[in-house]
Amino acid sequence: MLDPYARARLAEADEALGYSVFDRFRDAEEDYSVDFQIAFLVNSIALADRAVDALGVSPTVCAGPSFGQKATAAFTGSLSFPDVVRLTAELARCEEEYFSGAYEDVVTHCFVRTPQERLDEILAEFDDRGAWYDLSGRLDAGFHMLSVREKELDALNAGISAAGGYSMYSMRPPVHAAAFSALRRKAEEEVFGAYELADPSLPVVVDHDGTVVRDAAGMREMMLDTFDRPIHWPAMVESLKGLGVGTLYMTGPDNLFHRLDVTKQNFEVVPVGLPKKRAREREREQALERSRAARATRARRAAPGPVTA
Repeated sequence: MLDPYARARLAEADEALGYSVFDRFRDAEEDYSVDFQIAFLVNSIALADRAVDALGVSPTVCAGPSFGQKATAAFTGSLSFPDVVRLTAELARCEEEYFSGAYEDVVTHCFVRTPQERLDEILAEFDDRGAWYDLSGRLDAGFHMLSVREKELDALNAGISAAGGYSMYSMRPPVHAAAFSALRRKAEEEVFGAYELADPSLPVVVDHDGTVVRDAAGMREMMLDTFDRPIHWPAMVESLKGLGVGTLYMTGPDNLFHRLDVTKQNFEVVPVGLPKKRAREREREQALERSRAARATRARRAAPGPVTA
């Protein structure tokens, strides 16, 4: 609410949905609710606006892992921002409906400092007792995302601890697993059919294998793949390096990707956030000056001209 870029995007989101996003987000109780996802989108695009306008960034490529895909579609013009807002709301409701039945007891668990060979041992134990699991992502060396049934969390946490790893958090609803192919089909049939994507204005890096997308068909496929393809951030990093990227401007509400070793080792990383208080005050004063000037111009134009006889 303090940032002019966020306020502008919030107004667009309100108009697209016909209600106050802020009011619903303020009262939201679940981290991955419809309101949470729309607020994430609004902030991501607002920070991208700030990067371009205030920092003078001229991006050459765009990448949006996981939830960031939707902001990527808006930023590159593959869909208009209002359309992405509506798409985000519809997909979130589609997921809620799907996971209220199938895989209702499944979460995606994130954990670190667990080498692949130790993870293989943990999964072998799951296999031995016939416990279900599905890979949902790799974010860095030893940093994994695994979807499991909630009743298996204690056993998983014990295995992670025994391997010297550390459990971070569990996500509900779960994400990015091959088992969710029916959700992908549901989203394609019930939601995506109403939207026509355009070619992106920038090359876009796909979050599960680092493929570079340059057309509308690729964007559509990428946004559907997010349901049943595990995320792989190291592959995205390699692809970005191959495209000659040296600096990453992280424009989402991100507490994770810009801190990863694989990110810091390969790029200069600039997290784009709110400016310091003094800079905010200066921006606010500049905005007021522009507003006063605009009102003065309108007043001059509205004033009656001289009357001659």
